Amino acid sequence: MPIFQLTEDPVFPDPTLAEKNGLLAVGGDLSVNRLIAAYSKGIFPWYSEDEPPLWWFTDPRLVLFLDEFKVSKRLARTLRNSDFQVTFNKDFKQVINQCATVRTDQGEGTWISEEMQQAYCRLHHAGYAHSVECWSGNQLAGGLYGILLGKIFFGESMFTRISNGSKAALVALVDHLQKKAVQLIDCQMTTEHLITFGAREISGTHFRDLLKLHIK
Repeated sequence: MPIFQLTEDPVFPDPTLAEKNGLLAVGGDLSVNRLIAAYSKGIFPWYSEDEPPLWWFTDPRLVLFLDEFKVSKRLARTLRNSDFQVTFNKDFKQVINQCATVRTDQGEGTWISEEMQQAYCRLHHAGYAHSVECWSGNQLAGGLYGILLGKIFFGESMFTRISNGSKAALVALVDHLQKKAVQLIDCQMTTEHLITFGAREISGTHFRDLLKLHIK
């Protein structure tokens, strides 16, 4: 099946037409309107700096229902005894930059190019993208960022500079979202790390139904 070439209009093909690996479309831009159109259908960009924008819809999909969130007794005790302070949307730009540089510092590749960082900063200024910062004194110990649409938070990336920094940010995020009656976090890709917190895979069909239910 051919990969869809996007036009100037922020319109996407039906996610059910994605390749088995999740690739759905190529091209377009990272404008606020296009990104919101993508996320509202469960589609997200993921590509290297030397590639055109690639758009994905993964099936099965890893999601974390907030009422299924689990924190081990050991982690809960560790966080209670830590000196971490958590803030929201205090330094979005530094969080997304750290999500990129932590990987490159470790010799890994990253999809969070300068172009992507600028695009998500625009989403942040438009009120859609949000960050969680975990501080140890004046040092950023960890954090994460993502997009909130309706009652779904689309998690994008997290990082740790001090042990358990990103975990503290995730625990604080879930508590914050539950108070706003948010129902789930879209984790996009399956990782054992997120499964330990209660995330689980659901079908693409189930995920699309949840998008229709929780994004008005």
